[in-house]
Amino acid sequence: MEAHTEVKNSTALEVVCYTDPLCCWSWAFEPVLRQLKEEYHVSIRYCMGGMLSSWKHYHDALQAVSRPLQMGPVWMQARQMTGAVIDDKIWFRDPPASSYPACVAVKTAGLQSPEMEEKYLYLLWEAVMVKGKNIAKKEVLLDLAAALETGLPGSFSADSFDIQLGCKATVDAFRSDLQEVSYRRIERFPSLLLTARRTGQALLLTGNRPIDEVMKGMEKVLNS
Repeated sequence: MEAHTEVKNSTALEVVCYTDPLCCWSWAFEPVLRQLKEEYHVSIRYCMGGMLSSWKHYHDALQAVSRPLQMGPVWMQARQMTGAVIDDKIWFRDPPASSYPACVAVKTAGLQSPEMEEKYLYLLWEAVMVKGKNIAKKEVLLDLAAALETGLPGSFSADSFDIQLGCKATVDAFRSDLQEVSYRRIERFPSLLLTARRTGQALLLTGNRPIDEVMKGMEKVLNS
């Protein structure tokens, strides 16, 4: 289809993914994001949502979640509905206290390059969803940075990450993401904002969507 060709051969679309390192539905959506990149060469900007500031202030009325133990069944449901590998037992074994440290860590990796930001976010998702690691802990964040450096020597510096983690630039970058999420009134993760660069026509897709629905959204935006 014409829109598919345009996406493949140009930078016709601006795509922003509103997400969070502790969002199980975002992890289930990751294969779609990867397909957009690899097959359609779409560049994606990631905006951290800060889903969980602390359990003291967290209450999801829709899912009836206000304590760590109540998050386990939500992750179990996501696993059963999507087939994604998700370790829901972390909420019983070693529940993360907040997603803020991981969000700041993503922005820290982003200081080195957008590509490293994306790759670090993937490692965070994999660490907590698949390997059951508590990504609210600094030592886990540093271990993931070291793993990224090992996998991509010369492209990422774990030492720079360690120095910059939590510095003003990274905190400000995360704060800017939170402001954007608030401005866009994003209430569900993942959410995908598709904007045609030529016309400014935009469409917000919320929730975990199959690739066909995302492509239809792209066609609608590009052909409007």
